[in-house]
Amino acid sequence: MTELAIKADGLGKKYKIGASVAQHDSLRDMLQSMTKKLLKPNDPKESGEFWALRNASFEINRGENVGIIGLNGAGKSTLLKILSQIVTPTEGHATIQGRLGALLEVGTGFHQELTGRENVFLYGSILGMSREEVEKKFDRIIDFSEIADFIDTPVKRYSSGMYVRLAFAVAAHLDPDILLLDEVLAVGDFSFQKKCMDFAKSLEKQGSTILFVSHNMFSIKTMCPRVIYLKKGEVVFDGPTDEGLRMYEADSRLAQSPWFQPERGQAPAITFTDIQLLDKSGTEKTVFDFGEKMTVRIRYQTSRPIKKADIRIGINRADEIHCCTFSTLADQINLSEIDGEGEIELVTPALELVSDQYTTTIAVRENDQQICSQLGATFHIRHPLFQSNAYGVFHQSGEWRLDGMKSGLSAATANKRS
Repeated sequence: MTELAIKADGLGKKYKIGASVAQHDSLRDMLQSMTKKLLKPNDPKESGEFWALRNASFEINRGENVGIIGLNGAGKSTLLKILSQIVTPTEGHATIQGRLGALLEVGTGFHQELTGRENVFLYGSILGMSREEVEKKFDRIIDFSEIADFIDTPVKRYSSGMYVRLAFAVAAHLDPDILLLDEVLAVGDFSFQKKCMDFAKSLEKQGSTILFVSHNMFSIKTMCPRVIYLKKGEVVFDGPTDEGLRMYEADSRLAQSPWFQPERGQAPAITFTDIQLLDKSGTEKTVFDFGEKMTVRIRYQTSRPIKKADIRIGINRADEIHCCTFSTLADQINLSEIDGEGEIELVTPALELVSDQYTTTIAVRENDQQICSQLGATFHIRHPLFQSNAYGVFHQSGEWRLDGMKSGLSAATANKRS
């Protein structure tokens, strides 16, 4: 019989916006709220309620790896905070069976003034480890984190990547039955991300359950055979990863980039309303052959005139490797002002990217300040030989010189060199 690890039954979380009576999830929240009231009384016009999560129900069996996906503000982090008992749900309840480890935010559970060594013991105790258990695992934790040279340095001097290394090392060596990961690996370097992924897979083989929140769909696809897709706080899909990712990619088209934070309360200066990927005949398609040119056609609408805009169209691989960026400024296209509605076309050079899936991005800078960043459309490059695991990001033919060997050069190559 399958053993249940997590059961969510009608989970919901409601927050009060600007209300005079606030609901606090921690002592820190309460103190911050009291300070804000002293400095700035509430405006009744700003009062209201907001459901960050609503009616979320699902069951996860022991040993399952499940990805939690959704656009910004979908309720992913709220769900994991409820499951880790950091936040109390407004409605519904969750049942957790087993020892739970959670890595939800960079620096959570760390004290800025303490050293890395001291924080290992502090964070370990927060996660439920005894001092004796931390001492027994200390050397393994430090070896895994790869920051032994800085372990006696106050963590306030750590980079975000060092935070993640140490925090993940502690949480992983909790030997959890259930591990919750919320986007934290996005700030680590690639080699450490791979190390964490491999460790998570080893936990899975041992029968641990992993819930993984990420905007990196390549990581989700690699780690998780099942996804739960949240949209505006509600579960809209729970099932096979490929099907869930197709829904997510469709909804992501022209969505705001996950990392971009526009000015609060202000309409975007420019918004891209449509994107098309076309071949040389003007036919819209999603699969291009290696060496083929691509036309990117985008439509925009502005809320005010934009002076000396630099419009950038980028291409990211499925594993979030940034491959290239085309820029009007770099290509010396003088856009003195853009206003109202319009259309822009970029014709790329022959695309020599290796065979893989890619996503376009669209960004605008004004006076060297980012004012817009949106996801574009997804496409594939097709080639029978040039795969990313063997040929990297792109492939261009080189010139080879072979001394004392039969070269086997083609006639075309020989003629080119003669």
